[in-house]
Amino acid sequence: MAITYDPIQLQTFLAVAQTRSFTQAAARLGIRQPTVSQHIRKLEEATGRVLVQRDTHSVTITTDGEAMIGFAGSILAVHEQAAAYFGGERPHGRLRIGMSDDLALTRLPQILRDFRRDHPLVDYDLTVDQSGNLHRRLENDRLDLFVGKRPRGEHRGQLVRRDRLVWVGNGSTRLDFGKPLPLVVYPTPSLSRSAMQNALERTNTAYRSACICRGVNGLIAAVAAGIGISALASSLVPVQLTSLGPQHRLPELGYIDLVLLTNPRTEQRPAAKALAAAVLASGPTSLSAT
Repeated sequence: MAITYDPIQLQTFLAVAQTRSFTQAAARLGIRQPTVSQHIRKLEEATGRVLVQRDTHSVTITTDGEAMIGFAGSILAVHEQAAAYFGGERPHGRLRIGMSDDLALTRLPQILRDFRRDHPLVDYDLTVDQSGNLHRRLENDRLDLFVGKRPRGEHRGQLVRRDRLVWVGNGSTRLDFGKPLPLVVYPTPSLSRSAMQNALERTNTAYRSACICRGVNGLIAAVAAGIGISALASSLVPVQLTSLGPQHRLPELGYIDLVLLTNPRTEQRPAAKALAAAVLASGPTSLSAT
């Protein structure tokens, strides 16, 4: 007998996979935590596999769970397309989309391409910039939605992926703590730049801005060339660079949230709702480096 999967259970599973928390998943979906547990249990019964391992301190997605992330995203995307097609007004018009510069290296462009194929009446105004600038554009009603980083301590937006911020260098990086550490940074406002500076100041480590780059390709090139070190989300480290480990004696940078934020003035438009659903259905792996 063919197995059928309940879209509501799949949505719950993706929320757990994205937040790594039953409590946060319940808050996002507006349901009770026992309901989240029930949805996960029923989905595991349907698959005959363990998808989520949970203890008192953490939630871990199993290998089968990682596979289900991709399947769930595809199932929900098709479900959303069918609902939009048969549910009345088809998404149309122009969407003003913001994308954090380094997310251009992930599957996010593929998601936009697939969305354009499935919703041909929707056109884009696409802005690729630093997250700090995109936050301001959204607040000034110059974007309908954007995917990027959220400052630490803020809770706006829907969490797509929580990632560790790591130091990066090249394969021959050697650090001389007798001199100010050379940093490759974005112009202000930059969340990664602030995280590096705060961590180094917290440990009384001298530093200097050896190179200021206005885009992720420039940052990658500068670090690969040995001009200095920088910081990236661990899932976004490209093959040209190397994560710097404990042997480099650098302070921890903490975590960074990759989120979807919508404009409250336009978030109920069918096109905005459809794209937001497509991004969230794609799962956390969509914001990993390709």
